[in-house]
Amino acid sequence: MSAAPQTRFYQVGSYAAGNRLLAPEARSDQADPGRSNALTSGHRACQGCGEALGARYVLDAAQRATGGRVIAVNATGCLEVFSTPYPETSWQLPWLHSLFGNAPAVAAGVAAALRAKGRTDVRVVGQGGDGGTVDIGLGCLSGMFERDDDVLYVCYDNEAYMNTGVQRSGATPPAARTATTQAVGESPGAPFGQGKNLPLIAMAHEIPYVATATVAGLRDLEAKVHRAMGMRGARYLQVLVPCPLGWGTASCDTVRIARLAEQSGLFPVFEATGGVVTDVTPIRRKVAVEEYLRPQKRYAHLFEPEVRTDVIARLQQAADRNIARFGLLGHREEVPS
Repeated sequence: MSAAPQTRFYQVGSYAAGNRLLAPEARSDQADPGRSNALTSGHRACQGCGEALGARYVLDAAQRATGGRVIAVNATGCLEVFSTPYPETSWQLPWLHSLFGNAPAVAAGVAAALRAKGRTDVRVVGQGGDGGTVDIGLGCLSGMFERDDDVLYVCYDNEAYMNTGVQRSGATPPAARTATTQAVGESPGAPFGQGKNLPLIAMAHEIPYVATATVAGLRDLEAKVHRAMGMRGARYLQVLVPCPLGWGTASCDTVRIARLAEQSGLFPVFEATGGVVTDVTPIRRKVAVEEYLRPQKRYAHLFEPEVRTDVIARLQQAADRNIARFGLLGHREEVPS
């Protein structure tokens, strides 16, 4: 399986716009002045919203990969609420809004209808946040995987129910403060030992394609969408999309925080086919998890009034386990489950 195109940039440290030294065919989808711009201006996303950024990247790439023949099915959640305040919409492609938990089933139904009409040229993308994917929609998603429906489902993972007040979801990491996991007691924040690793759950279904990505790796994300749209059957992509409001980060730091999540090992970036990992994005500059945690107010209780070295050590252990399991430093180890 080929990785994302490797490009050498010569403008590091300058204020020049990127891609000036690249031939047009080597530029990213977002650098194309004629790109589809699936999510256009006028939406109500917060400044620095990782989900708005990720959704635009994903659907622009999907449209380019299919010649614009894409239908999107969107679960209820932040992405739906800020992009389609009735009677307006910021979407510039065929787009359906479903309930919080049935987007995978609706997307599968759209794919079945297209197949019945003989429209093999039109593709379907289902999408939702981690609440509607990891928790409320998990049953419908598992059914979509089991049937091998011809849908690419994308989870925009901001690690909590952000639209309804930052409540904990099955994707909320340990020790993170949310409205329902307050920073109190001996074990503040979200508890250890709970939650779900949905990419691994998807892999257990042995579907054609599973991948993870972040908004910090634009070319990697676009390449994975292109690869997924070139396949048939059930496919799953989980994209880490930091939420400045819920995470308590500066709106200008969204991409930096996503990169730190990847470089610390807390969010491994990889691809799998048929339940087997086939490629990983190696860590270029390994950072301690503390460097990732400190800029986020949802982890402020780990540093004030005293540094919780015990909790930070447990989070570092989880990151190191990911690094070993996926070979993020260039080699993989057998890790006990």
